Amino acid sequence: MDRLSQLVSLLGLEKLEENLFRGQSQDLGWGRVFGGQVLGQALSAAVQTVPSERHVHSMHAYFLRPGDPSRPILYTVDRIRDGGSFTTRRVVAVQNGEPIFNLAASFQQEEPGFSHQDEMPVAPDPDTLQSEEARLTERLAQLPPKLHALATAERPIELRPCEHDDLFSPGKRSANRMVWLKARGTLPDVPSLHAYLLAYASDYSFVTTALLPHGATWLTPKMQVASLDHVMWFHRPLRIDQWLLHVMDSPSASGARGLVRGRIFTREGVLVASTAQEGLIRQRP
Repeated sequence: MDRLSQLVSLLGLEKLEENLFRGQSQDLGWGRVFGGQVLGQALSAAVQTVPSERHVHSMHAYFLRPGDPSRPILYTVDRIRDGGSFTTRRVVAVQNGEPIFNLAASFQQEEPGFSHQDEMPVAPDPDTLQSEEARLTERLAQLPPKLHALATAERPIELRPCEHDDLFSPGKRSANRMVWLKARGTLPDVPSLHAYLLAYASDYSFVTTALLPHGATWLTPKMQVASLDHVMWFHRPLRIDQWLLHVMDSPSASGARGLVRGRIFTREGVLVASTAQEGLIRQRP
């Protein structure tokens, strides 16, 4: 089974009981569960308790503890509200008897209304760019041996940064980043699947945007980087098996935390989602 098919299966979850689901993990070589996976699985659990005509329009999540990729994760869904137009769900992810993550998500049935959006910034065409995996493979000899598997493993989501930063000798620059992303394969026309795969992918290269003005990366010695919370708003229909551009900026860093905002556009310039995340960016003495 290829990586994308495995990810789709993992995000589908195993239903144990009404409002109770079990998920397994892909071990990407981090030594802990990738935050995007828990985002996607929690949203998947919520989706499975909501009428199919209602689609997610927002989600707010907190990462509480690191997850162990060798052990299953239980997802409990609390059906907080089923209203005339909106549905609200709360999901708690538990591992080893302790909550590691919680999510609140809101769903809405489709209805007409006013429409406007930001313009997509000018970006290089993704077909002209090198993938992040190819870039890391070129620098493999400089990576610590424990990260070789992480660097060379094919990801289910392909990333093509518009600008490659030097992970080992980074310069200081503005806190802005643009990354094209796309699933490595064709997916069925199931809106909820594309939504929770985008939630998964939105955690890539996100909080590290706050390190750009400081000449640091996640490989900088004694640098501790971890997601603290994650927010998404879904504006319009999307397909993650077509190129999407994640435009990110960091307006603030203080107190060992960095805030990052993002907008996700289709190749044609349609704004389909907005993102935000605060993360720990702590450099120990």
